[in-house]
Amino acid sequence: MDRVSSFDEPLKKLLGGATAKVMAEHLDLHTVGDLLHHYPRRYEERGKLTALADLPLDEHVTVVAQVADARILMFNNGRGKRLEVTLTDGSGRLQLVFFGHGVHKPHKELLPGRQAMFAGKVSVFNRKMQLAHPTYQLLDASDADEATEAVDAFAGRLLPIYPACKQLDSWRIAKAVDAVLPSARDAVDPLPASLREGRGFTPLPEALLKVHRPQTKADVEDARARLKWDEAFVLQVALARRRYADTQLPAVARRPVADGLLDAFDAKLPFTLTEGQEKVSKEIFDDLATEHPMHRLLQGEVGSGKTMVALRAMLTVVDAGGQAAMLAPTEVLAQQHHRSITEMMGELAEGGMLGGSDRGTKVVLLTGSMGMAARRQALLDLVTGEAGIVIGTHALIEDKVQFHDLGLVVVDEQHRFGVEQRDALRSKGKQPPHLLVMTATPIPRTVAMTVFGDLETSVLDQLPAGRSPIASHVVPAKDKPHFLSRAWERVREEVENGHQAYVVCPRIGDDAEEAEGKGGKKTKAKKQAADEDPEKRPPLAVLEIADELRKGALAGLSVEVLHGRMHPDDKDDVMHRFAAGDVDVLVATTVIEVGVNVPNATAMVIMDADRFGVSQLHQLRGRVGRGSAPGLCLLVSEAHEASPARARLSAVAATLDGFELSRIDLEQRREGDVLGQAQSGVRSSLRMLTVIDDEEVIAAAREEAVAVVAADPELEHLPELRTVLAALLDKDREEYLDKG
Repeated sequence: MDRVSSFDEPLKKLLGGATAKVMAEHLDLHTVGDLLHHYPRRYEERGKLTALADLPLDEHVTVVAQVADARILMFNNGRGKRLEVTLTDGSGRLQLVFFGHGVHKPHKELLPGRQAMFAGKVSVFNRKMQLAHPTYQLLDASDADEATEAVDAFAGRLLPIYPACKQLDSWRIAKAVDAVLPSARDAVDPLPASLREGRGFTPLPEALLKVHRPQTKADVEDARARLKWDEAFVLQVALARRRYADTQLPAVARRPVADGLLDAFDAKLPFTLTEGQEKVSKEIFDDLATEHPMHRLLQGEVGSGKTMVALRAMLTVVDAGGQAAMLAPTEVLAQQHHRSITEMMGELAEGGMLGGSDRGTKVVLLTGSMGMAARRQALLDLVTGEAGIVIGTHALIEDKVQFHDLGLVVVDEQHRFGVEQRDALRSKGKQPPHLLVMTATPIPRTVAMTVFGDLETSVLDQLPAGRSPIASHVVPAKDKPHFLSRAWERVREEVENGHQAYVVCPRIGDDAEEAEGKGGKKTKAKKQAADEDPEKRPPLAVLEIADELRKGALAGLSVEVLHGRMHPDDKDDVMHRFAAGDVDVLVATTVIEVGVNVPNATAMVIMDADRFGVSQLHQLRGRVGRGSAPGLCLLVSEAHEASPARARLSAVAATLDGFELSRIDLEQRREGDVLGQAQSGVRSSLRMLTVIDDEEVIAAAREEAVAVVAADPELEHLPELRTVLAALLDKDREEYLDKG
């Protein structure tokens, strides 16, 4: 097929070894196809200059600007010389610096009034933005021959600016693209003809030409619309095929049983389920009743009652003769789930024990730090089927753990679990067990459709009755220190009213390298830097803050610490005492982020809140207001009022809607961290599609993909689509999707 001869051609054949090596090592581009899919980041117009005022620090940039001034300065008693060139574009100024022998050529060429493209890394010297030794290309040189090529490439046309690197400027990449552009004719078109014509898309070869060498802005729009669709569609076809393949797997149907555990449990509930819980439970029960494994993602706001929904699903499976396993990311959370589930079930969790219900089952805990005897008993209960429900950490995945008949796996806080771990647990059933994945991190619909596109999605967006509102405020500790004093007063007031509080810090504070007396000079320098710029000081630490509070603002109250390096028994002891109300204030790291449930805790102070992500702050805040009293969350920050960090905190303080916040979070991080990477370690195949902005494209592509796969699961009549899919799904990515 043509594709093999052109798109899969190694770049070194066309571009030479040195350029190909830089492209492979620094831009991850290896073949002609890779380079053709390395799209321009933006386009410059002749006469329209880049805003120098907006240049990002420490990034490699390409700017088009005019020389305002150029002068040679001597230093080192006349032994050294440097050329300083000032550029301008109406929005700001930028300084270029050339040293030593490198000053002669630019001194002759970069005369005031000249226009050129410059590329280099933005740094700051003497509080001014500068590019040191940038490469440049003149765009209006007076010597006609010298300038013809540059002017031709530039005049009257949009100039593509490519994602570049220090070793390879944008215009050198543009030259390389020119060399491979004829191969665009051989592009294999993945879109079925009916879809392409029905939606009026530009043919793929034309779209590639237009994106790299547009004549007009309309060309760019045209090309982008087409290329986005290809990415969305191919990915959605891959996911639709996964979902289809899953429906072909066998599983044991687990149907509800009358007068079983579930009915007994529902009868003793002191409240009625929310409408949302009823609806989602029905979706899950319908899935469990089929003879194909359920693959469902359950998204629910912090405190929306996901655990209740998951527990009812587990009880249904136990009623139907199977076992259910719940996987939690940390021991603290596994213990918490075990405690809350056994409390909710009461005597139903004591099957086979004195005082237990005859309809009951055993609920066992399995974690890495359990004593040998308890562990042996738990393993025995699992293999005999005595235990219907097991809750644990990844210790559940070990080879030694055998189940009698594993029917359902519930994974809590999916984003902390590798796909491999999920898979290992699934392989423990005689047939693939049903799978329910839960997350309290609200995921925008588009991300759910791409990252979790192989799972059906259920959303719990209603809070159960009796949950209280949470007031959130930003406390600017640097600008207004009295606000911080007032924050501690508020904590005291909550405790005096019979409630409890959390104080969260980013760090533990027992790091060996920060021990007293080590590297005194360094510490002094660090302290000085921190005084000048709060960004430079280390984040506040649990042990230090707890100590300060005990001696100062919260003296007389019972203040305890909780962090990840404590012995599991000590952690459990502190959590027990906090839950029992014996501890007034818990100073902790983010170990309390998920699942910790103490209804009497009403206040939370988050120190250095700007050092946490948006969704993490939302998760933490969800630990308060879990009872009938209103919650209070204070976000303490030394960040400057105009900084992006403060804008982020204000957004968190302004809304309790997790989906709105997840959208803000995604806009700030873009999808680099969100897609594939976090899940699979495989480079994202999306270059043109942005998950946050292209919701309609993704939704429409998903619909088309589902229809295509339903009609032709093996894509027998769509060989081009099969070819492109095979190229996208290299072995790693295929495995990742398989494990989804």
